[in-house]
Amino acid sequence: MEQNPLRTAHPSARSPLKYRVGPSGLHIFDRQTGINLLFDEVRARQSQWAAAPRQVSVAVTNACDLACPYCYAPKTSATLDFDSVVEWLEELDANGCLGVGFGGGEPTVYPRFAELCRKIAHETALAVTFTTHAHRLNNELASALAGNVHFVRVSMDGVGDTYESLRSRSFSSLCLRLELVRQIACFGINFVVNSQTLADLDAATEFAAEIGALEFLLLPEQPTWGRTGIDENTALALRHWVSNYRGSVPLTVSTAGAAGLPTSNPLPNETGLRAYAHIDASGILKTSSFENAGVAIGVDGVMRALEVLRTRVEENE
Repeated sequence: MEQNPLRTAHPSARSPLKYRVGPSGLHIFDRQTGINLLFDEVRARQSQWAAAPRQVSVAVTNACDLACPYCYAPKTSATLDFDSVVEWLEELDANGCLGVGFGGGEPTVYPRFAELCRKIAHETALAVTFTTHAHRLNNELASALAGNVHFVRVSMDGVGDTYESLRSRSFSSLCLRLELVRQIACFGINFVVNSQTLADLDAATEFAAEIGALEFLLLPEQPTWGRTGIDENTALALRHWVSNYRGSVPLTVSTAGAAGLPTSNPLPNETGLRAYAHIDASGILKTSSFENAGVAIGVDGVMRALEVLRTRVEENE
């Protein structure tokens, strides 16, 4: 019987190193440092490729105590069962997934969020990240998350008055919460770009550098309920800004908003569901968080749902 290299490569679930074989070669990932190594001269048969997506995001709840006008999260009430999330992530880990990003809604609203991060960090080899508005963080929660999370993404759309007008929270309060974020793990800034936030990009990236952010993720606004997403003029201005950016914090961009921007893809052969999948707060597996349709994860588990979703996508191509 042919051995699966993904099952034999890492010595234990607690090892910081994760090995993944795919169409681009052998990918080694260190979740503690964030270092990625790709041996593209390594070629394996397709039957040996990792079956799970490289990354998965999980919306543990739709609940959020903010009401940002451009938010894409469903407004229906839904929260995932703790044990189900653990089972799905263990299954994805065993099949070559490298990391999970918890979101929502606001993941810190989830009642057992710190416990969930701790369990996944200690019982799987997945890198654990989460995206948060940070306003619910306190000393107790930050202490519980420290050592159980490998990266934090903080949503900060604009600075000062712009931020406060969109998020209805004090910007100075966010600055204080960022001190708690630094105690948890390395972090980056998520920034929705639209006509209201574009002018704040220079100030926002300078602020990100001052507070020690390791990356600045550009999120060109996507169409959602009652909103058309980033307009053409703003998109053109964003491309110009990126081309002239000379700041010290590395820029990244969402896949959904990358069109027209100068990007590099170290894994060009690993796209679609081989690269990424999303599980929403109703337990639906999707190709992205912006999709309405997907496949419900049933008793057969998340990998079976992935097979069904892949078949549907291939049939529609």
